[in-house]
Amino acid sequence: MKNKFLSLILAMVIGFSLTGCGGSAKTNTSDTSNTTASSDDSKYTVGICQLSQHPALDAATQGFQDSLEEALPGQVNFQMENASNDIPTCGVICNGFVANNVDLILANATPCLQAASSATVDIPILGTAVTEYGVALDIKDFDGTVGGNISGTSDLAPLDQQATMVQELFPEAKNVGILYCSAEANSVYQADVVKSELEKLGFHVNIYTFADSNEVSAVTATACDENDVLYMPTDNTVALCAEAIHNVAEPAGIPIINGEANPCKVCGVATLSIDYYELGRTTGKMAAQILTGEKEVSEMPIEYFPEPKKLFNPTLAQSLNVTIPDDYAAIED
Repeated sequence: MKNKFLSLILAMVIGFSLTGCGGSAKTNTSDTSNTTASSDDSKYTVGICQLSQHPALDAATQGFQDSLEEALPGQVNFQMENASNDIPTCGVICNGFVANNVDLILANATPCLQAASSATVDIPILGTAVTEYGVALDIKDFDGTVGGNISGTSDLAPLDQQATMVQELFPEAKNVGILYCSAEANSVYQADVVKSELEKLGFHVNIYTFADSNEVSAVTATACDENDVLYMPTDNTVALCAEAIHNVAEPAGIPIINGEANPCKVCGVATLSIDYYELGRTTGKMAAQILTGEKEVSEMPIEYFPEPKKLFNPTLAQSLNVTIPDDYAAIED
């Protein structure tokens, strides 16, 4: 009788243990830190390599996923990986996607696109939040279509119009500083174009670069000391360091024109900006066409956001006594 009782207790313990293991497994399955959607019935696997976590890139990824899920409901498994702004990690992530034989790679930001293009010439690659594909992929005389296994969307806003904003908002300014991360090829491209446009308008232009986030505050301080206005292109490191830039520029009384809205919410007065969520949605529509065989990625030209908007930061505009024309809209939080 005693042995039967002990056997009963042992069976109950094993049963509870198995129940606990089952609960744990269920919790792990619902963890979306690396995979944002999964299904045993999924037809396609899409790897997403995102350079870092900040609002613009997050919005582009979300728009991509929403759009693709709408086009192919329940048919896509997203393998989401974030490189935490570490460029070598982009390569590790993309090589992992190739090893897993994903059906398509979304490269969110230029270093991710470069890593993906190095990892495979077979798996279709779509870039998003990439400014200039010819520069990113070292294509001379780029005509708008990459060819091969690469296409995507660009976050480039009209740079000549951004330069004109400096003249429109700060007609008395003489010196304009351009500040960006030298490690980002597309930032170099934007800076060169805007510098030329500003010089056409009669401004004296100074260039300031930093290699990483550790140098941002010191370089910003120097730029503020030597200029009346700063311009910052669409730049991932600038976006990540917007608060540090703000903490230097606002006390110095130096206004900033940004290349896009998200850093402008923190450190800028105004911007001519695209909508990154809608850019991601466009990329998702392209992905659906590729996955279903409707279009060949090699024949798809790079797509651009059609109507960038003039936006301003009401708090900083008031703090720095900047008069904003009526055709600018306030940035929404």
